[in-house]
Amino acid sequence: MNVTLRQLRAFIAVAEAERFTRAADKLGLSQSSVSTLVRELEINLGLRLFDRHTRMLKLTLAGAEILPLARKAMADLDSVIGSSSQLKTLGRGRVSVAAATLQAALLMPRFIHRFCAAHPGVKVTLFDVAQDEVAELVRGGEVDFGVGTDAGQRHDLAMRPLTSDSFIAVLPPGHPMARRRELAWSDLVGVPIIGPPPGNPVREQLDFALAREGITLTRSYEVALPLTIVGMVEGGLGIGVLTTAVTKLAEALGLVVKKIGRPVIRREMSLLFHADRSLSPAAQNFRDMLLATPLVSA
Repeated sequence: MNVTLRQLRAFIAVAEAERFTRAADKLGLSQSSVSTLVRELEINLGLRLFDRHTRMLKLTLAGAEILPLARKAMADLDSVIGSSSQLKTLGRGRVSVAAATLQAALLMPRFIHRFCAAHPGVKVTLFDVAQDEVAELVRGGEVDFGVGTDAGQRHDLAMRPLTSDSFIAVLPPGHPMARRRELAWSDLVGVPIIGPPPGNPVREQLDFALAREGITLTRSYEVALPLTIVGMVEGGLGIGVLTTAVTKLAEALGLVVKKIGRPVIRREMSLLFHADRSLSPAAQNFRDMLLATPLVSA
């Protein structure tokens, strides 16, 4: 059986117009072409769909039963074509992105607002997670993208640089080091430090850079979320070593933020995506707009 879409369209048009001539005008075909298409459909189905008389054309019982099925098939096809067109033109679609908590709160919302204003039919879902979870969500296919730090050890992920920030020390206002204009990494050796745990990409970047300088930090407390680290500093448990992304939060809690130099170490922030998965048109547009937007790490 080789039923074609042209045959189904011709059958529906004839059934609705009740004349081959009217159906031909509607379809923009010749009457003989429409008649041939209907006859081919009857042969393919092995059914007579119309009773033909000199001045009358009437659906047979078989034709009356086939008509709603043919209409549904064509409606479903039109829906598929319409949906694919909307997806292609960003009339609809979905984008999902995972970002480390601070980037999710301070970096992504304005960009998502801008993207959604340009493409109101596209729904963007943001997952705010711990830094080391970002790459895992991308790898598992749970999100289209990740925004955060990558340790560079995941060969199944691709990354595009977005922005960077530098490492800072967060101190209670009464701490002796809070009076200094700037700190050196050597000042923090042997000092109780609060920072992320082993395996955290930000910590891995920092430890690698410090190892080249022959410096090792001692972490008295290791916690995953920057908010917790800042809270522990405020509670007097030590000095937080984070990036400039926490500056607003730390200063809002009355803490002191100091740059750490000699050397200045920067944390690179990237857009992470799976190297072997294709992106939807909406996700491609989101990626391109994000990469073209100058981002300032909060």
